[in-house]
Amino acid sequence: MRKQHDFTEGNILKHLISFSWPILLANLLQTSYQFIDSLWVGNLLGATALGSIGISSTILFTVLAFIIGLNNAALTILSQQQGKGNEDGLIRYLNAFVVLMTLIAVGLGAVGFFFAEQLLHLLGTPASMVQGAKVYLQINFLGILFLFGYNFMSTVMRALGDSNTPLKFVTVAVVANIVLDPLFISVFNWGIHGAGYATVVSQGLAFIYGFIHLKRHKLAPFTRPTIPSWQEVRLIFNLGIPSGLQMAVISAGSAAIMSVVTSFGGAVVAGFTAAQRLDSLIMLPAHALSTAVTSMAGQNIGIKNWKRVNQIAKYGVLFNFAIMVGIGILIILFGEYAIKLFIRDEASVEFGRTYLAIIALCYPFLGINFILNGIVRAAGAMYQVLILNIISFWILRYPLTWLFSELFGEQGIAMGMGVSFLISSVIAFLYFRYGKFREKDLFK
Repeated sequence: MRKQHDFTEGNILKHLISFSWPILLANLLQTSYQFIDSLWVGNLLGATALGSIGISSTILFTVLAFIIGLNNAALTILSQQQGKGNEDGLIRYLNAFVVLMTLIAVGLGAVGFFFAEQLLHLLGTPASMVQGAKVYLQINFLGILFLFGYNFMSTVMRALGDSNTPLKFVTVAVVANIVLDPLFISVFNWGIHGAGYATVVSQGLAFIYGFIHLKRHKLAPFTRPTIPSWQEVRLIFNLGIPSGLQMAVISAGSAAIMSVVTSFGGAVVAGFTAAQRLDSLIMLPAHALSTAVTSMAGQNIGIKNWKRVNQIAKYGVLFNFAIMVGIGILIILFGEYAIKLFIRDEASVEFGRTYLAIIALCYPFLGINFILNGIVRAAGAMYQVLILNIISFWILRYPLTWLFSELFGEQGIAMGMGVSFLISSVIAFLYFRYGKFREKDLFK
């Protein structure tokens, strides 16, 4: 294990800062990737094409949720093997992930390609958008191996303690997409086909670059694929399936909350949508810290150094709190101007401004959930994290949002969500403090 990638010793705060900032930047680039893609399509092809891609993206997000689930399993297993210094175990599980992810990607790609139209009809896609959405979806399913591949290589490097290399992969994808989108859509006049090809080629370039880079510099012990053992397959699915279900719980919970928002009419929906777009940016530091502490804790859990794991959790929570409080203050002061970047309708802007002002100082508590759940995830307690997410969204966030909106009107949306952040952070702390996740041993 190279010293710069070893989180089992050295200054924890220094490790946390140096390891998390490239993850933050990679997440920011990934967000800009989607934004730029929509910008080109909307401006060059119009609202119908943008809507077609939006509907297709709903299906692709479901696939991506499954990929994230498997990658969370990889981060846990590989970081623990790295912490143990178990080169043989690292090689075996890397091989198992490569084989399984390749088979799953090929299978999903085939199913998605041949049943794209049926999936779109299930979502109630307007007739005017079906053909464009089908084409875009089929092209993306043909290239889904690239999406699996470069995301997995990023996860492998983070598990080994390297967050700078994955940043290079994402940068290649984003820069390629910026160039290829207008080239394929407008210059080659390929329309919505061009948007799909630009996405797949960009991901393909990132995958090819990543594979060559890792092999040339010998950054990860990839070997010629062999059939994995049943023990390895079982552990991967035992962690990957509940991790994937977490994303489904989050997605469904968000849809339920939107049903509360829509009851207040178009102005509130528009303001809430604009605020949610800002939310996705505001929470990037907490997401980055969560990924960082999962990898750092995983290495130390591998050698059963729970004292250091607790220190990682403490520094992660404090660092998150400081950053998110600072962001919250900025949102209170300048939230209205940020909302106006997306919408100009007076009523929508007013709702968005009020929503952000109420919820801004509750963001640190949501960040605490990310950090502590990241530690629990690092131990391999995926079903426990799934239950914590069910509690957070379905027992707290959705019911409280509905209740407070009934009591206080549209302002109650932010109040209910903010209170749910606070309560769920207390529950996350109680489980972290008293839960039995420390007793898990993945490699018995």
